[in-house]
Amino acid sequence: MQKLTVTTEINKPINEVWIFFNDPKHIINWNFAHESWECPSAKNDLNVRGKLEVRMQAKDGSFGFDMVGIYDEVLKNEIIKYHFEDGRNIEVIFEKLSDNKTQVTENFDPENQNPFDFQKDGWQAILDNFKKYAESI
Repeated sequence: MQKLTVTTEINKPINEVWIFFNDPKHIINWNFAHESWECPSAKNDLNVRGKLEVRMQAKDGSFGFDMVGIYDEVLKNEIIKYHFEDGRNIEVIFEKLSDNKTQVTENFDPENQNPFDFQKDGWQAILDNFKKYAESI
């Protein structure tokens, strides 16, 4: 199965990027692909066998879903690996480019319901939203 990869470069130090990416009080501010969507709740037990639980929904309430990831590996400021309940794997790599720049790359297994490019565009939009949020703080 071909993995999808999305990436972005953030003008913030890696330790700040790590916090913005993983702290639920920040996750709710960026974890959606379009301004018509929101992430009203997030919980994150950032430990092996811990869970990432987020709610993503349209602001008008017309559609939404819960996403649960279970952590397989966590190395602070380096890598996070987790899997969804359906068995798909996700890997998030944090790379220090300079004192004030960090690259975040996500590699993940696509699901079977939506076209490959649609999924890639959606995940990239969420990561772009994360970059915008992280750089605004």
